Amino acid sequence: MRRGLGVVLVGLGAFLVVLAPLLRFQVADKLVQAPANQYSITRLTAENAQYFSKRDLKVLTGTLDITVTTRGDVKEAKDDHVVWDQFTNANDVTNNNPQISMTQFRSAFNKFNGQGVTCCGTSVNSGSGAQPVQLQGQVFLFPFGVEKKTYQVFNTDTRKAYDATFDGEDTVNGLRVYRFVQKIPPTPIEKLSAPASVLHMKGKGDIQVDRVYDGVNTFWVEPTTGVPVKQEQQRHEVLKTADGVERMPALIATASFTPQTVGELVQTARDNMAQITLIKTTLPLVALILGLALAVVGVWLLLRPGRVD
Repeated sequence: MRRGLGVVLVGLGAFLVVLAPLLRFQVADKLVQAPANQYSITRLTAENAQYFSKRDLKVLTGTLDITVTTRGDVKEAKDDHVVWDQFTNANDVTNNNPQISMTQFRSAFNKFNGQGVTCCGTSVNSGSGAQPVQLQGQVFLFPFGVEKKTYQVFNTDTRKAYDATFDGEDTVNGLRVYRFVQKIPPTPIEKLSAPASVLHMKGKGDIQVDRVYDGVNTFWVEPTTGVPVKQEQQRHEVLKTADGVERMPALIATASFTPQTVGELVQTARDNMAQITLIKTTLPLVALILGLALAVVGVWLLLRPGRVD
């Protein structure tokens, strides 16, 4: 009986020792992934924002309340990608002017590294209507295990990806994060027509103008999970005529995640970190230690002198 038990313990121990590196280097990387059933609401605030009000036909200044709702399309999550739909709505709470800006963004990205995938009807619906997009760079999330380097991050306003450069380490609500800064050059994003009088120009009738956007986006990213727990968007959108002259602001604002949203995202990052640590470190280590212990006990039983049952 002792010999039989020893053989069983040695076999089980060997199995756990072999299982440990498999858990760490093969299984873990497949289990750590972005969720297909994502649902979240994030909020941003922009104080003293300037924007052209279509309702009032003039530039207003006020505080903007921006709500971003993100929902995963589970049915379209296949193979190595997930599909998330995002709706952004901005309201001017100072002047009681709702829905000054609304954008729908349908995205698809690799669930293991967060990089954009063009499929499943990816598009941006803003202003002039839905426009199919070729997704590039990081979408929503940075990769798991963020490095101190430059990443390309997709921008929905310009429908392009731009460099987000590592800008140092920081802490957000006690959580260690990496800070990345993305600078977007002036880019025409929409063609509009506006009455000459509204643009303070001579003449009658409508004049064609370009809505030109440039901005600076700052991301505070938890490096283990790739979750941006804080974000600041400096937006500078103006209306320019064909001669390149800036006629008036379209939207000039600095929007930041609210403290409540930052707190919720920090907690999400902490929860995800605990799960990743469990999968990548705790379980493999426990399997290794337990496997070695069982193997030692098994060998001891096999080599122990005395009557063998």
